[in-house]
Amino acid sequence: MTMCCMKTVYSFLTLLCLLSQVTFAQTDWPSKPITMIVPFPPGGVADTVGRPVAEALGRALNQSVIVENKAGAGGGIGMAQVAKSNADGYTVLMSLSSLSIIPEADKLFGRTPSFTLDQFKPIARFTADPTVLVVRADAPWKNFAEFLADIRTKPAAYSFGSSGNYGTMHVPMEMLKSEAKFHMLHVPYTGAGPAVVALLGGQIDALSTGPASVVQQIKAGKLKALAHWGEGRLAALPDVPSLKELGQPVEFAQWAGLFVPAGTPPAVIAKLREAAKTAANDPRVRQVIGGSGSPIQYLDAPEFQKYWDADAAKMTQIVKLIGKVN
Repeated sequence: MTMCCMKTVYSFLTLLCLLSQVTFAQTDWPSKPITMIVPFPPGGVADTVGRPVAEALGRALNQSVIVENKAGAGGGIGMAQVAKSNADGYTVLMSLSSLSIIPEADKLFGRTPSFTLDQFKPIARFTADPTVLVVRADAPWKNFAEFLADIRTKPAAYSFGSSGNYGTMHVPMEMLKSEAKFHMLHVPYTGAGPAVVALLGGQIDALSTGPASVVQQIKAGKLKALAHWGEGRLAALPDVPSLKELGQPVEFAQWAGLFVPAGTPPAVIAKLREAAKTAANDPRVRQVIGGSGSPIQYLDAPEFQKYWDADAAKMTQIVKLIGKVN
């Protein structure tokens, strides 16, 4: 055999070896703990959904799934971290719909987005809830009509909190402000948990958030819900009317879904999808998440991709409509 042929054979065998190692690495996945980045502080919807899902994923995959809260920039810091992480299946993201909003808000201000949507691959959607307008139980408003009338007459007197500029607590309030023509001071926090604490403590007067963040406080008589951004009535809050019912045609859904960095091997994605489906059907997951006011509304990757594409297009238009805000 000539030297040239020997080199060719050697190169071919080396390539086969490398391919077999990659294949083995994919089929052997996961061989170590997985980190689930929740880009908000504890207490918010992403965290409320993420923790029971992480526990169930761990059981389905026979490997630990460790939740790491990485808050900041309305979720943008944690999202960007996952976008730039190794696409090996060992870093996953539990995100809210703000994932679609933040890059558009960056563009609006002439900033280079810290990540783009094509840097992520969806695995599954777990919940999709309309946000709920809540105030303290001792607030002077018995219903939305009283709230709106008072806010309109005192435009500088009241404030609302959010999880950060253009986040999933900020956008629905800006939509309502635009439609109902009133003004409130916006006070951004690092997540839903701190914003709810601020509302309970009297630092702000209202907020819009997913049911999971406030249902327990409502049941305990500490907060009251005046309206929500969905259709019909919510199972967790059947006495709370939608804004549409009240003459304000605005809708907003705060969904929670699992993502991986783009480029994650198909074999790993397939395993994650199967584990996510198992988690979504797990009785403990359904009890914990459903008990917090967010029933499981599972979508597998292909259906979630279509849903996400449509939602992202809608969010792009909403951000442009809202414009630059502080």
